[in-house]
Amino acid sequence: RRVLMNQVLILFAHPRFEQSKTNRALLAGVGSMAGVTLHDLYELYPDFNIHVAREKALLMEHSIILFHHPFYMYSAPALLKQWMDVVLEYGWARGSKGNALKGKTAGNVLTVGGTRQVYARGALHRFTIREFLVPFEQSADLCKMKYLPPFVVHGTHLLTGEQHRQYAARYFDMLSVLIAGDFDLDDLHRYEYFNDWLEARKGRTP
Repeated sequence: RRVLMNQVLILFAHPRFEQSKTNRALLAGVGSMAGVTLHDLYELYPDFNIHVAREKALLMEHSIILFHHPFYMYSAPALLKQWMDVVLEYGWARGSKGNALKGKTAGNVLTVGGTRQVYARGALHRFTIREFLVPFEQSADLCKMKYLPPFVVHGTHLLTGEQHRQYAARYFDMLSVLIAGDFDLDDLHRYEYFNDWLEARKGRTP
């Protein structure tokens, strides 16, 4: 039986990529994976002058869109917001006649300085990461896309080289699962993070 492969687009937005050990570890080798396109927005658009037609064409070529970015002030770096504002146009991506992205899948890949424990009710940041990501989830819904639980790397300032390698391996696992379509969305949504689902899946695999 022929396995249909998904094409994954990583929309990467990091204004200080060279200084991010965690993101460099996550993305090492990812761009050479079959079925993955790594699209570095800050490298392409340092002036924020986004080529909308080119971005739309790229979206049409991929079935899964990942917003990969550091978690800046409870959201994303400015260029990614700019990208969403100008590319996801009414009448194309959203609205009654905006069906270009209908049925595709979107998700977030985050690097976060704080630990998981401080993103909770009653903790320092008061809300969970999932709650902070509601604008992304709702934007995906507005564009008639399915939304994945996020892949999150917490405590980035404290990670060792070995932990970087472990997270990078897990990211590779996630991309491999997405490319192969080897996941059930309802099952995924039982978990807060995509990482959690991967851990559980590893435990279920003989």
